[in-house]
Amino acid sequence: MNRICQSLRHPRYQILATTAPQSLLTRFLAADAATGAAVDKATMDKLVRTNKVVVFMKGNPQAPRCGFSNAVVQIMRMHGVQYDAHDVLQNESLRQGVKDYTDWPTIPQVFINGEFVGGCDILLQMHQSGDLIEELKKAGIISELLKAEEAKQQDDKAK
Repeated sequence: MNRICQSLRHPRYQILATTAPQSLLTRFLAADAATGAAVDKATMDKLVRTNKVVVFMKGNPQAPRCGFSNAVVQIMRMHGVQYDAHDVLQNESLRQGVKDYTDWPTIPQVFINGEFVGGCDILLQMHQSGDLIEELKKAGIISELLKAEEAKQQDDKAK
């Protein structure tokens, strides 16, 4: 475990997440914020398709505000995935909207290619089993872990 933590500090695993541009969020959420209503399905459809990978979390990738959100950030970092992150603590209508959209009660929530994948536990399980690499591949994303494994195999063949 210590080796994993040390490798995460390597510059290669810098945070590659982006927060959605404020104007985009403002445009999508302005009406919902004014009424206090949960974000509607059409708005959620747009948000989950803003990038190949979208994460709704507590806090942001640079400063996650719960352990589960932090774990998702770490997994994404290990795979070198660029993703849009939305802080649900900044907007109660977004927080309720994402829960209603997926019928999933907890945050964080991860979407790949517009499809709900799950929360922290499911993402961790997918990471450990190798299924996350396959899902990312389907989305056209090559995991840094896969690249490292392929490079190692090439080196072993060259020896």
